[in-house]
Amino acid sequence: MSTLYTNGHLYLGGGEFARGHVLTRGERIERVVLGEAPDLAADEVIDLRNGTLLPGFQDAHVHPLLAGLQLIGIDLAPVHDRGQYLQRIADFARANPTAEALTGGGWFGDVFPGGFPTASELDTVVPDRPVVLFSHDAHGVWVNSAALVAAGIDSRTEDPADGRILRDENGEPTGMLLESAVGLVSALTPDPDSNVLAEALLAAQQRLHSVGITAWQDAAVGVSDIGPNALPVYEDLDRRGLLTARVVLALWWDRTRGIEQIGDFEVTRDRLEGSRRLDAGTVKVMVDGMVENRTAAMLAPFEGFGDDRGVTFVPDNRLEELSVALDAAGFQIHYHAVGDAAVRSCLDALEAVRQHNGVTTLRHHIAHLDIVDEVDSPRFGALDVSANVTALWARMDEEIETRKLPLLGAERARRHFPFADIARQGGRIVGGSDWPVTDPNPLWSVRAAVTRTGVPEDPHAIGAQVFTNPLLAEQSLELGQALDAYLANAAHVNRLDSQTGALREGMLADLVWIDRNIGEISALGSARVRRTVVGGTLVYDAD
Repeated sequence: MSTLYTNGHLYLGGGEFARGHVLTRGERIERVVLGEAPDLAADEVIDLRNGTLLPGFQDAHVHPLLAGLQLIGIDLAPVHDRGQYLQRIADFARANPTAEALTGGGWFGDVFPGGFPTASELDTVVPDRPVVLFSHDAHGVWVNSAALVAAGIDSRTEDPADGRILRDENGEPTGMLLESAVGLVSALTPDPDSNVLAEALLAAQQRLHSVGITAWQDAAVGVSDIGPNALPVYEDLDRRGLLTARVVLALWWDRTRGIEQIGDFEVTRDRLEGSRRLDAGTVKVMVDGMVENRTAAMLAPFEGFGDDRGVTFVPDNRLEELSVALDAAGFQIHYHAVGDAAVRSCLDALEAVRQHNGVTTLRHHIAHLDIVDEVDSPRFGALDVSANVTALWARMDEEIETRKLPLLGAERARRHFPFADIARQGGRIVGGSDWPVTDPNPLWSVRAAVTRTGVPEDPHAIGAQVFTNPLLAEQSLELGQALDAYLANAAHVNRLDSQTGALREGMLADLVWIDRNIGEISALGSARVRRTVVGGTLVYDAD
């Protein structure tokens, strides 16, 4: 089967667009012709209608199973309003009267006084059975009183290691559990059965294909605090031929264990070696939490909280040890680091990897990077460590203004998402949505990275300054840099760059057709995907 894409713009990488034509045959690109087309015969001709053809987008940090479960559960992501949250919860409870416990998520803290919801608010709509709702960032849950009682959480319950139970002035739990404290209520919402998990992952896959994503890196595969283990679900869908994306599985590093768990990772990697869709050669290491919950690891204390420098989940000596061991075993390391202390710890660990193992070819990367100290920005390029950024966060929205900036203070606020500093000093910028934390649409993230403002079409771009006052305009990326973060650079970090990430003859026909010329930045928010193709096979069609 051959397909000719014609009458449109081609994205060639590096910010370059050209009129042209692409001919695919089977699973590969056979011809790329710029300018006027010669006589190209094909079984199917696609008129791009002056839209744009690009290589398929790749998301280097995403949580599809968690997102899919939210899509089919209590999904709060489409709205950004306290009253609408409660209405959606009430509607779902009425529609599911026999469910012993209810779960879902996607709420934002800025709509609640003090930045966090309470059990008493949730009790007004569901008083009679446990409700457990993940925050949009997946670093905490909002629970009702029935959930607190069922889990035995009261004023005497101690905070678990790496977690926090929010309490009122009398020491009573308020209904918010942060980080590992989420595990205190995990038994209330046991993992859904395999059929439900498959339904959730397939729903997420379809959503990702609908925004042009053909490959992704799942940032938490294994038993963790942020949802069921996705590994058996992926393997099942792969066996049944239902997995249409290319997926890198970042296997979860269990902080309660040591380097002996690398043997388990090796077994999984070897088992999946023959898969054309799954790659288990990456390990995810969670180094800290997030700024808004004061669980990010900071070099200096949070403003107004004494000597509170956040939480470090993995001490520096252990981080160095596990990093050296993972690299020696041939695993790519995918770090979560939000605070400047956590970022420095990861970079220090990767310097230790070089000293012990020599220059690595394993394409290690650090995700999120909310705050990076100025002396650490050049180290990304020097160490060849990719900066895996969540660009849709880089805007002056209400969540950042009211919950985050007051904790950072003026001096640290100048180092907020320093994308351009890292790029200027030789660092590779890679795109990861962190969905369901933020929307998975790469075009929205590209627009935010270029403008450092909110995308008007995003329901969570809330605030008086979000569209008019860029968040550190000097940290804006050029359009080509932002697009490449989701194309060639993401393909690099996903170890798929020899086959994908560029419109080039001989590459796999992983393609996305956008309905307009995306060289115009203002079009990025409202632009829509018309068609997504993986290996020459249609996986999404808007018609």
